Amino acid sequence: MAYHGVLPSQAITSMLARGEINVTDPIPAGQIQPASLDLRLGRKAYRVRASFLAGAGNSVAERLEKFKMHEVDLTNGAVLEKGCVYVVPMMESLNLPTDINAVANAKSSTGRVDVFTRCITDNGIEFDRIEAGYNGPLYAEISPRSFSVLVRPGMRLNQIRFRQGQALLSDGELSAIHADIGLVDGPAQIDHGLGFSVDLDLPNGLVGYRAKPHTGLIDLDNINHYAVDDFWEPVYATDKRIILDPGAFYILVSREAVHIPPDCAAEMAPYLAMVGEFRVHYAGFFDPGFGHSAAGGHGSRGVLEVRCHEAPFALEHGQSVGRLVYERMAEVPDLLYGADLKSNYQGQGLKLSKHFKAPV
Repeated sequence: MAYHGVLPSQAITSMLARGEINVTDPIPAGQIQPASLDLRLGRKAYRVRASFLAGAGNSVAERLEKFKMHEVDLTNGAVLEKGCVYVVPMMESLNLPTDINAVANAKSSTGRVDVFTRCITDNGIEFDRIEAGYNGPLYAEISPRSFSVLVRPGMRLNQIRFRQGQALLSDGELSAIHADIGLVDGPAQIDHGLGFSVDLDLPNGLVGYRAKPHTGLIDLDNINHYAVDDFWEPVYATDKRIILDPGAFYILVSREAVHIPPDCAAEMAPYLAMVGEFRVHYAGFFDPGFGHSAAGGHGSRGVLEVRCHEAPFALEHGQSVGRLVYERMAEVPDLLYGADLKSNYQGQGLKLSKHFKAPV
């Protein structure tokens, strides 16, 4: 690598060749992303009575013996029920060098159907964080929250990003990049990352969607298949304001059109209670080329997956709801989000997951 930073697609290919990433099944086309690797579900799921971490000195397999309720064969497809928690061994495992660490996250389409998923590892004391030098299996903890889902082996609900050293961009560096090429399509809120706000003033009055409480099943292999009205209620703002109901799940959109240059990657920062009693965005990776004009983007809105906690909350147009932290890529990837990959969400506005039919 020329610099420390997030490893690009070509470096991930080399890690596979060296056995630093191991797989039980051959890698299909499209699994390697510009700055991450999609992780695939294996052939078994375990229904567990509670979410858990392995903890220092323990394997996930050992912990499963204490928490599992029953085993589910995914071979011919199986339903993961809304409100239940499952653990699924991945087809990928790691044998990382001592200078490479990793972070996992849900894929965008996973978060947009409110399937809460996290990566757990042997000896792990945090979700989604894999220490440098980790040698062992990977597991997905999966909890569908709004809809029951049909899954099969090989489905890609999670993704993993590898990092050599630290390459977090400072606010000064972000300000310089914004002045040069523009990180958003207006004034940039830069304070420990790039801030973004919610758009509740869209032209047709429709500002989002709210998941219906009682719906049918979503087969995650079905693309552009389901009618929006069968699963979602439209959300309209009054005086550029909506009231979030506790426990309800919403799809909203950022006011800013975001730009991730080809030599950078970004991640949604962890939820902060100080901005309000709600959680924004379950799927936190933004790839190099997202919103980049040369990759067909011209700035892309960030879709916000929002769940309110504890009490009803009044959300106002332009209210700050989160921030992106940017990191330097170790090298520019040989694939960019968008044009190179026919990405589903390049140039997006308010948009549901790829499983739903586009509005007529």
